[in-house]
Amino acid sequence: MSGAQSGSSPEGAAGATADAPTVLVVDDEPSNLSSIEKIFQRDGMRVLTASSARAALDLLRSHRVEVVLTDLMMPGTSGLELLRAIKQLAPDTECVMMTAYGTVETAVTAMREGAYDFVEKPLKRMTIIKSVRKAAERRSLVAENRSLRQEIKLLTKREIIGSSPALRRVLDVATQAAPSSATVLILGESGTGKELVARSIHDHSARKHAPFVAVNCSAIPETILEAELFGHERGAFTGAFARREGRFAKAMGGTLFLDEIGELSPSVQVKLLRVLQEGEYEPVGGDTVRADVRIVAATNKDLRAEVAAGRFREDLFYRLNVIAVTVPPLRARREDIPLLVDHFLGIYCAKNNRERLEAPREVLARLMDYSWPGNVRELENVIERAVVLCRSDTLAIDDLPESIRESSDTAPGTITFSVGTPLDEVERRLIRETLRYARGDKSVAAQLLGISTRTIYRKLGEIET
Repeated sequence: MSGAQSGSSPEGAAGATADAPTVLVVDDEPSNLSSIEKIFQRDGMRVLTASSARAALDLLRSHRVEVVLTDLMMPGTSGLELLRAIKQLAPDTECVMMTAYGTVETAVTAMREGAYDFVEKPLKRMTIIKSVRKAAERRSLVAENRSLRQEIKLLTKREIIGSSPALRRVLDVATQAAPSSATVLILGESGTGKELVARSIHDHSARKHAPFVAVNCSAIPETILEAELFGHERGAFTGAFARREGRFAKAMGGTLFLDEIGELSPSVQVKLLRVLQEGEYEPVGGDTVRADVRIVAATNKDLRAEVAAGRFREDLFYRLNVIAVTVPPLRARREDIPLLVDHFLGIYCAKNNRERLEAPREVLARLMDYSWPGNVRELENVIERAVVLCRSDTLAIDDLPESIRESSDTAPGTITFSVGTPLDEVERRLIRETLRYARGDKSVAAQLLGISTRTIYRKLGEIET
């Protein structure tokens, strides 16, 4: 016998249920193939058969197979060689080896190379069914776990959401800086998404395939921050029972993101300055090590004021401040709020197994009126809370926290422009902000701006084009 035999199509095996596993039996003895095929068919499985390794691989290329049951000792390509080929061609497929007396040692070798189990000849019906069923269950669990991990990754993946001019300017600078080796200093209030900007810089750099290691300098006690960053040798201090790599070593070849850089102690500032100047550092109690990392730092403090107060080294500040970007607060990019709300609704409805909720205009208006002292992080928490508490398929103002329900802007806000901002950009932002304050009423906005409603429409047309 040569080639492949199909005792029954895997889609149409007699008695097979819709979720029955497909098993591929490989043996060069026709009588063995026939008897094993009948055993699995009676148990409700789908069965494919092949009398050689080559035929088995051909079937694997054209069929989804949960488990391969193969003889270990076959002429030509052995079962062990077939196992290796299966792990290359269909790595998720589980393999059970059939072995005669005296080849158990070879079967153990096969298990080391990825086989799920082995059964000894002469075969016992219940033994092979049990082994193949367990192998199929394991494959199903592995696939399910992989799917869940991917789903969790998609749900928890953080990305920068928004299209406002203020945010676009920051991202343009970050994208330009990313391919370089320059140190980047990211400024901005807490909760604005400084780490997301840092990750974006890493993802668009030549180091994107190496690690991105984030360190919150304010969350690590000052007494151990130096060891956490630079590592330590065994016995370097009391309690150092083993050598430990620091975050610089873990980020080797990649990017080290130092958040809340303004919280560094003077001693750590000195060591960080050496890294930036000389490209090397010393683990606590160890010898000098080369530092192949790109540093991106962030802070919500005014580092110039910290330098003036003597709390931050001036030379370190200038080393960090090669390229500085300031992430705008949420109140400076209110037009991004609807996009952010939609994004967070998608995440938290999925996490809480809810149908996708809608945010009506009045809810969005109330959210856009709020000043958001906690920025995007606060908005995310508010939406998560609303998803959990909402009792219908549409968010209501009552689903929002009291501080937001009762908030209202009774006076126009202040718009700040950097020196050199183009006049057309000043005009665009002023019109947008006035319209927001007027709750979209162009007549009121025109009166506040001292222009005609027709001018508002004309300017809006220019903005939209």
